[in-house]
Amino acid sequence: MYPAIEPYETGLLEVGDGNLIYWETSGTPSGKPALVMHGGPGSGCSPWFRRLFDPVAYRVVLFDQRSCGRSRPHASDPATDLRSNTTQHLLRDIERLRESLGIERWLVVGGSWGSVLGLAYAEAHAQRVSEIVLFGVTSGRRSELDWLFRGGLARFFPQQWERLAGAVPDGDVVDEYARRLDDPDPAIRSAAAEDWCRWESATPHWPPRDGLDPRFQDPDYAMAFARIVTHYVRHDLFLEGDELLRGARALAHLPATLVNGRLDFQSPLKNAWDLHRAWPGSQLVVVDEASHAAGERIGGEIVRATDGFR
Repeated sequence: MYPAIEPYETGLLEVGDGNLIYWETSGTPSGKPALVMHGGPGSGCSPWFRRLFDPVAYRVVLFDQRSCGRSRPHASDPATDLRSNTTQHLLRDIERLRESLGIERWLVVGGSWGSVLGLAYAEAHAQRVSEIVLFGVTSGRRSELDWLFRGGLARFFPQQWERLAGAVPDGDVVDEYARRLDDPDPAIRSAAAEDWCRWESATPHWPPRDGLDPRFQDPDYAMAFARIVTHYVRHDLFLEGDELLRGARALAHLPATLVNGRLDFQSPLKNAWDLHRAWPGSQLVVVDEASHAAGERIGGEIVRATDGFR
């Protein structure tokens, strides 16, 4: 991976519905354009993503999706209405960002939820994508959401699942947490965000970790993340069934690399395998001993791909 560099330009872009999205560019202004889709939804972009590109060869664009990171309004504020935060809104935001930066086509990189958004963008705007690299792969199917958030993954993380779901004896876990995260009582909201983020801290790693990952120790970050994730999951990511998997065949012309850890429990390798099978010409890279938490092993394979697309 490359050393992290500082952005040379940042800004806030008005995208409608009262939303301003944070964006930044790093690398070389005349370089090959590349766009990163962060995960979550609600994670926000981080300096780690800049390390995935040769800074001499690329003009790297990062942005924070609606209501998270440095975008405004922020979902940590209970007054922030998420009804205008959907996959379709984000796709329009990306196009508005591309136009504002004067970019014709760009390499798209996305991980975890970002792989869903990147795939959705490529299928909706194939003429604007030069290549695509996805990691921690998921295509947004309901079965993938149920695996992660409705008990499937509990067979590997029973203690952590019990802590999340034990207080929800009846009904849907996601719906119940979404309700608690919008409760008028700040104590109930805070406890729900912490419980949700403990699950999200344990399951990216193997073996699982206890406690909160450092990013979730910021209560505003944790609250925004939990609100946005539950909002998207309870609406099936605003997608119809396996529409992205079915649409992948139309991207046969697009150079694509899919990177997945063999020990990724949040996004099991079968997700990437199914997409690879549905996407003629795609390359699948399996990283042994790597989990969902993208580190040097996963990052190294992403760099190998972006170096190849320079």
